[in-house]
Amino acid sequence: MPQDPTERRVVVTGPPRRIRRTSGYYRPRTEIDEQTTLGHTYVRSLMRTQLRAALTVFAVLGLLVGPLPLVFAAAPQARRLEWAVLGFGLYGPLVLLARWYVRRAERNERDFVRLVEDR
Repeated sequence: MPQDPTERRVVVTGPPRRIRRTSGYYRPRTEIDEQTTLGHTYVRSLMRTQLRAALTVFAVLGLLVGPLPLVFAAAPQARRLEWAVLGFGLYGPLVLLARWYVRRAERNERDFVRLVEDR
């Protein structure tokens, strides 16, 4: 027995148009925009992780470049070696250190956005 086309039901699903807020619901982005204590804590945690990455790079750079004047003072006749070390020997480690820092900073920011976006 065929159904009448006017009686057939069609169910359409999709994302909800309205979201009802429950009593315990909060949005971290709103907390940051309104500059509440919780929002301040979120931003402070991001800044702390970025500072930790920067201090790590600074420490490695200090350990890499810091002892060079002592090494150069120990061999005063090796002027060409000094320029080779400064010109070529440090370039690779500095580029690798910079790449690590940029990747780390971007990862920290992605983690922060993921935290704030409630995903």
